Amino acid sequence: MAMVGLFWVTPDAVYVGSPPAADGGCVRLSADGLEALDLDGSRMWAWEEVHSAAVEDVPTEGPAGRAPKFLGSVVSAAVGAFLGEGPPEMTLRLETEYGPEELKVYAAAAGGYGAEEAALSQGLLARFVARTADPRVLEAWGREHGLEGTPKPHVREALLQTWAEG
Repeated sequence: MAMVGLFWVTPDAVYVGSPPAADGGCVRLSADGLEALDLDGSRMWAWEEVHSAAVEDVPTEGPAGRAPKFLGSVVSAAVGAFLGEGPPEMTLRLETEYGPEELKVYAAAAGGYGAEEAALSQGLLARFVARTADPRVLEAWGREHGLEGTPKPHVREALLQTWAEG
């Protein structure tokens, strides 16, 4: 499993944000569309039904360096676990032919996302909606490389650019 931008990629699935949370909540992307799973059940939108999709409330990296950021994320995670808090929430906002939808997803990047990586992810998500990119490309990468863990930031950005170019 690996984080690439705002996506969590496994050998057989692509999620917006993190993989399924403890409560089972997640948003999974497929060639057919988006599927939201939460305590209330499952909802599905075919790509043809989605007019736009954007992730809001994306936590961003601070100006601190990577080592302090890593230490801060470890401390934050430990304090969050102690206090019963989870990862930061983001909102996946959809405009569908049935009206607007807001879906809760969780950030997978403990220290926040880089601005370029977040922007490239938003662009790739828009290409999924426009059907000019396909989440199966990410799944294929996940089958080949997903078990190696999360790539370094410059590699993630290059992957997002490649996937967006189709």
